This record gives sequence, structure tokens and C-alpha cells, in this order.
Amino acid sequence: MGEACIPTVDLSPFVREDEDGKKKAMEVITQACSEYGFFQIVNHGVSLDLIKEAMQLSKTFFDYSDEEKNKSSASSVAPLPAGYNRHPLHSPDKNEYLLIFPPESSFNVLPQNPPNFRDVLKEMFVQLSKMGVLLESIINDCLGLPTNFLKEFNNDRSWDFMVALRYFPASNNENNGITEHEDGNCVTFVIQDEVGGLQLRKNGEWISVVPTEGAIVVNVGDVIQVLSNKKFKSATHRVVRPEVRNRYSFAFFHNLKGDKWVEPLPRFTKDIGEPPKYRGFQFKEYQELRMRNKTNPPSRPEDVIHITHYAIDT
Repeated sequence: MGEACIPTVDLSPFVREDEDGKKKAMEVITQACSEYGFFQIVNHGVSLDLIKEAMQLSKTFFDYSDEEKNKSSASSVAPLPAGYNRHPLHSPDKNEYLLIFPPESSFNVLPQNPPNFRDVLKEMFVQLSKMGVLLESIINDCLGLPTNFLKEFNNDRSWDFMVALRYFPASNNENNGITEHEDGNCVTFVIQDEVGGLQLRKNGEWISVVPTEGAIVVNVGDVIQVLSNKKFKSATHRVVRPEVRNRYSFAFFHNLKGDKWVEPLPRFTKDIGEPPKYRGFQFKEYQELRMRNKTNPPSRPEDVIHITHYAIDT
């Protein structure tokens, strides 16, 4: 088991328009995304005071009674189970979560308590959404795509969502939080408390991502892996729960609209004489298959749907 060696990237050059700094940052991001799809960012523009307040209010919320938390329970008409839940995303005896959609979404079931939590969650969503657009543009340039290509391809933010999570302490020598997986979206941001527990797999070894104050973890998802024809990797990762303490985190998913068609781009296939590694698919089809994994887990691990479901044998 290794400890955090994922690169940390300073995003301030992208704010200051420091071309030399931007070039160096993009070199680090390109290497990280090519090798294993994980890096951390600092000076990212998301208020550190806001992050601290959101984490503290999240802890307060999850300490409430089930009766109070269930006042923010899921909406049955949402594309995902919005609001407070202990299922079906993950096993109910391991964690609980609050699923938040864009502030203007009619699906949101935001808590009335603790006071100010609702407003803090909305502001967190807005700031992380802006960061998602920035990171997507940086990845666009790292891949050598035409200016604003990914922005124009992915110009609808209605499918983005954010999750506040509490993982319960492990018991009976069992420490699973979330089993190993890849994210099915474009880019994910993770903010974890000092307890940590996030691990990524690199070269067959699990590496612990040690929490760094002020840093946000970034990982590439399956959509970018497919569009780039596996030039950039979708990171395999998991969460391991500690034995004594609760673990709190936020995850923001920069997503894709459901009706979008996803397939390797010509720039990474026919333009350079490379065969496509994936067949095309509609994004919502893939998400429905992934949700079925969670609501009705297959009895055999090999039957769990991953992006390899669309892989082309070469």
C-alpha cells in the first residue's frame, strides 16, 4: 500500500493568464491523465472558507435524527434519487448521502436545517460547477482538441450533480466504503476530510490519497477516456472506511447530457490511423446500466458493467 504521490497542480496561472505557468501545469495534467487519471489542484478558485463551512454543516446534518434527515428525502421523479438517502447508490449499512442537483433544478430536496446549509450547498455547487468548466477546457487543450471543442460538445449543465457523504466506521474487520470502480462521467472533484480513505489504483497497487488542506482531488471519467480513445485514463479508485471514525466528503460530478452520443473522436482514430477502442453509445444508456449495477448488483463481479462493456476487441 502506497501513500499519496499523485501530482498537485497550481491553477492560479489560468486565472493570471501566465502562459509559462499554464504550459507547465498542462504538462503535469497531461502526464497524470495519461498514466492513471488522478491529480490534485490548489488555488482553484473555490473558497476555502466555504469548503470548511460546508464540511462542518454536513457533519451537523448527518448527526440529526433519521426523522429530521428524511425531511429531505428523495424525489421519485428525479433522474437520480435526489435528497437524503441510504440507498441505492451504496450499501445502507456503510454510508448515507445527500444528493444535490443544480440550484435551479426542480429535483432538489435541500435541507432546511442546519440553518444556512441550503445556501452553502447552493454556493458550493455554483463554485464547483465553474471549476468543472475550467478543468474541462484545460483537458480540452491538453488533448490538443480545437479551442472550446469540449465546451461546445458538453454545453448543458443540467445533468451535473453533487453529493455530500458520510461513511460509517468499519466494523467486524470489514472496511469497504465503496468498492473499486471508475466514474462514468467526464470529470469528478472530491473534497475529503482529514480522515481520508480515498485510494487509487496505479500499476496494480492501491495508493492512498492523503488529504491535503485546501486541495481538491480531480479524476477523469469514462466519457473522456472514450472520447480520447483511451489516451486519457478513467481512474480506478475506491474508498476504505476507518475503523473508529466517520468519514465525510463531497463529490461533484461534471457530467454529460443524457442524449449525447459518445464515441472515440476522429482525431484519436482515423485521423492518425488508429482503430477505435470503443463502439459508440448514448450516454444515458450507459448510466442506466451503471445504475442497475447499484440497485440490482450482479451475483458475479465479472458481470458488473464497466466501460469495457463497449470495448472493441482488437
